[in-house]
Amino acid sequence: MSRRNGRTERRQRAKPVHRDGPARRGTSFRCVGCGLDVPMWAPGTAHRNHCPTCLCSRHVDRAVPGDRASSCGGRMDPISISVRGEGEWSIIHRCGACGVMGANRVAGDDNPLALVRIAVRPLSHLDSVR
Repeated sequence: MSRRNGRTERRQRAKPVHRDGPARRGTSFRCVGCGLDVPMWAPGTAHRNHCPTCLCSRHVDRAVPGDRASSCGGRMDPISISVRGEGEWSIIHRCGACGVMGANRVAGDDNPLALVRIAVRPLSHLDSVR
């Protein structure tokens, strides 16, 4: 762990990343959910693969983050939150075109309100079950 600006930050866990794909060539992308121009750089992750505002993504990766090997290109909607080993959050996305699901690491500038809304969504359905 390191200290920056008076805060303790965890180091990222190692993960396989394909860094030579088309995503490395550009500096931004247009969100398929809200239309925002999103910079490729993101604090807390090796590459950005979702919008920090609405948390939508596009189905472009197949096996390795950043490989851009999928030909689907469908909209990946955030459906849930997963918490990994040392408290690291991941967004679970499902492709609207082919149904594939995947997990993406939360970036440091992701909208905290949108993240919490997804995290508590299962709790909001408890009243309708009773």
